[in-house]
Amino acid sequence: MDADFAIKAKGLSKHFGDLRAVSQLDLDVPRGQIYGFLGPNGSGKSTTIRMLCGLLTPTEGTADVLGTKIPGNSKLLKPKIGYMTQKFSLFGDMSVQENLRFMSEIYSYPASERRSRIEELLEEYDLIPQRKQLAGTMSGGQKQRLALACAVLHHPELLLLDEPTSAVDPQSRRDFWAILFRLAESGTTIMVSTHYMDEAERCHRLAILDRGVKVADGTPQELQASTGMHILEVIADNPYAAQSAIDARPEVVSVTQLGVRLRVLIPARHTDPIEIVRDALASRDVVGEVRDAMPSLEDVFVAVTMKPEVRDR
Repeated sequence: MDADFAIKAKGLSKHFGDLRAVSQLDLDVPRGQIYGFLGPNGSGKSTTIRMLCGLLTPTEGTADVLGTKIPGNSKLLKPKIGYMTQKFSLFGDMSVQENLRFMSEIYSYPASERRSRIEELLEEYDLIPQRKQLAGTMSGGQKQRLALACAVLHHPELLLLDEPTSAVDPQSRRDFWAILFRLAESGTTIMVSTHYMDEAERCHRLAILDRGVKVADGTPQELQASTGMHILEVIADNPYAAQSAIDARPEVVSVTQLGVRLRVLIPARHTDPIEIVRDALASRDVVGEVRDAMPSLEDVFVAVTMKPEVRDR
């Protein structure tokens, strides 16, 4: 195992009958970084995380997670990893403090240090006012903080988070990510799955999954620089008419309306993309301004998950 990587996977696959949930996945996750999994529901993110923490046995392929072979003796991973599921999975009829105490026993945390560790987590995750509150009665953001506190109670080297912010408000998401950055700075490796583009941009590196296949991997900046597309922005008085006109051009592989703006993708092999769009607008007597735009992760995602026959226009 390379000491610079917390996870190295080769050809990792999981089949459920005829369904290939994950197919020939290679991963290199550096230590001390936040590594993101970006993809829609059903793309294989959760299945991959469950294989990496030993909850699912791969159909094919292997992985080395913190020096432990997968498939293998996954019990060796238990003290080293923290796992937070998408759905709140703690005990709703127990208080916040009781949940933390129970998890300290599950992880065999030293008995003499349990009380001080629980107090530390209650303060760090802003849960002191909810100390005696039943977990099932808390808000989404409070449940999220409690789940994360339980996942890191035993100081894991690797934290696996499965769409952890899918049910919380924007402020809670921002606060949650501030905690993740502090954990990463302290040396914890974090793998987080998400379908939010703004969250993916916060990761040090990320992989994009599409129907179980990794279609891109790199830093957000590297991915944005390698879309293989001209990215254009169009501002028109009649966005709907503009979208219809642009979409009719065969060179255009994607046009999306964002408020009063349109986002247009044209494969890089086409020259003078601005003229292509201007001609499309002029053909329908639509007035609009066309300009180059910087690629976003959403543009990257659209480009790499595009069907080959569309990309090859």
